[in-house]
Amino acid sequence: MNIQDKFNFNFPTQIRFGVGVISELAEYLKAHHLSRPLLVTDPLVKELDFFKKITADLSRVGIAVEVFSDVHKNPVKSDVHKGKEQYQSTQRDAIVGIGGGVALDVSRAIALSINHHRDLFDYDDLIGGDQYVTEPIPHFITVPTTAGTGSEVGRSAIISEDESKKKRILFAPSLMAKMVFADPKLTLDLPPFVTAATGMDALTHNIEAYLSKNWHPMCSGIALEGIQLIGESLEKATLQPDLLSRSKMLMASMMGAIAFQKGLGIVHSLAHPLSSLLDTHHGLANAVNLPYGLDFNYEGSEERFDQMALKLGFNKGEGHQLNGFIKELNVKLGLPTHLSGIGVNKSHIPTLSALAIADFCHPNNPKPVSQKDFETIYLTAL
Repeated sequence: MNIQDKFNFNFPTQIRFGVGVISELAEYLKAHHLSRPLLVTDPLVKELDFFKKITADLSRVGIAVEVFSDVHKNPVKSDVHKGKEQYQSTQRDAIVGIGGGVALDVSRAIALSINHHRDLFDYDDLIGGDQYVTEPIPHFITVPTTAGTGSEVGRSAIISEDESKKKRILFAPSLMAKMVFADPKLTLDLPPFVTAATGMDALTHNIEAYLSKNWHPMCSGIALEGIQLIGESLEKATLQPDLLSRSKMLMASMMGAIAFQKGLGIVHSLAHPLSSLLDTHHGLANAVNLPYGLDFNYEGSEERFDQMALKLGFNKGEGHQLNGFIKELNVKLGLPTHLSGIGVNKSHIPTLSALAIADFCHPNNPKPVSQKDFETIYLTAL
């Protein structure tokens, strides 16, 4: 990968990738006769210099910018309602999501809500809600600032209920962005913890997509390449970041999101309840649970573990070392290796296990999981 190059590619979203491509956003908006975008971000990104420069550059060429950033760390339905109200009351003509998974999920859910007027969770994919996504979506653009969720290339948004914090998944092919501006330079100033946690999120996406029991050879191939890119770059991007390592991580993050249309698995079902119950950062929850989920999945998937290990620099037939590699990587990145390190105690286990068995990811796991299995894994990870 040459960091001086800029690329256009579609998969299937149109993606503009390369250092400095964010400078093309204003020209893109003007070319599509869009002059009143709602920029959706989070409270932290809103205060960063690069975000202020984006808004200043847009304003300088006559684009009337409105910013919405009133979102929770794990987004809830009321966040979406507030964003929709701001879009409508200020008469916007496009939505630009700028940030990590939170901003991009909320911006996508706002885009869904503008011309769809049922209760937001009527569109939950797990109850067949995609059938109601029939109206056009406002012009929707995504700009990732982390290398983790890959939401910029996705077609779904995970939004929680306000009271119960139960996660709902809104999905439809029409929710894909019309354009992605993926600029590695925007990720350079991320603090080490965020880089590490979001990077482990991307690794988990690629690994779980590859292990998923569903058949999708193209996604499996993409996931393996994503695993290799992360193995080459995550430690460097976290501890001694440069544009090459950031570029590889940003690409691998998008690859993980593309690959997991094949499905995810047990690790995400272990992680989601931690965000719901304890408001744990999603990437951190994945990072801590990944080795324990891999240990559960190893038997019966040995050949796939061998393939992943090869991509991470191990010799042929050394897939059994993958679990230890992940634990060691967490230590190198300064992340906890046990649930107790993120505030979990034994009293949480029954509730976490009940939430995990109800989660929507583990049905795609390569082997079935029971509530008792979840309890055992949580206790082992504690």
